[in-house]
Amino acid sequence: MRFEGSSTYVATKDLQVAVNAAISLERPLLVKGEPGTGKSVLAREVAEALGAPLIEWHIKSTTKAREGLYEYDAVARLRDSQLGDPKVSDVANYIRPGKLWDAFAAPERPVLLIDEVDKADIEFPNDLLLELDRMEFTVLETGEHVAARQRPVLIITSNNEKELPDAFLRRCFFHYIKFPDAETLARIVEVHFPNLKRELLRAALETFFELREAPGLKKRPSTSELLDWIKLLVVEDVDPAVVREKDRGKILPPLHGALIKNEQDVHLFERLAFLDRARR
Repeated sequence: MRFEGSSTYVATKDLQVAVNAAISLERPLLVKGEPGTGKSVLAREVAEALGAPLIEWHIKSTTKAREGLYEYDAVARLRDSQLGDPKVSDVANYIRPGKLWDAFAAPERPVLLIDEVDKADIEFPNDLLLELDRMEFTVLETGEHVAARQRPVLIITSNNEKELPDAFLRRCFFHYIKFPDAETLARIVEVHFPNLKRELLRAALETFFELREAPGLKKRPSTSELLDWIKLLVVEDVDPAVVREKDRGKILPPLHGALIKNEQDVHLFERLAFLDRARR
């Protein structure tokens, strides 16, 4: 079982090494990087490359670790008891398996994505340590013991919104996805737009990197936003010369709403345009 990227996902050599090392060690792969660099998509691509089923657990601020194991629907049981439903005598009827349970019970080795683990409470990762180590747990309400048939390929993503506990980090193989350089980004764009004109590709990448490197930018545009922008440029048949246009104090490119996502950054470029006009 080795991952080498795919026809739809450009994986750098160091990312391939990280994925395969985590698979060999049977350790969770903790992937960090700025939003839009393909962390979540990585799990889908790994699953496809390995021919494995994919199970996705998307974490929210209200998510509790126990939900990954199972949930006990006490409200439904109370309602059924009031209605005289005979199934209330068996508490197992009200146990709902979570994503970890699904992964443990899968007939073939799955890829399990725990997406954006840093969104949850700070104790969330620690609350899963025992289950991720032993790959087993007990359902308290029924006494059922659930053990993994085989250890899933576990990919955990984080946007660095909060620090993760040291005990959790020790159990992971870590990889940080750096923002792609111009050459890698060009390969990514070509995967999604194989017939894109070279002139437009060069103009778009040149303008994109100029925007990202602007001093004082609050939110730098990501890879996914670049792909959205290029799609709009193609749909609107925008001339590459217009993409590059910087005369008459024009700083923002056409359709910049796909790249710039808050008013502070728009105002920043408006001020830059004003200063540029003042110098002329």
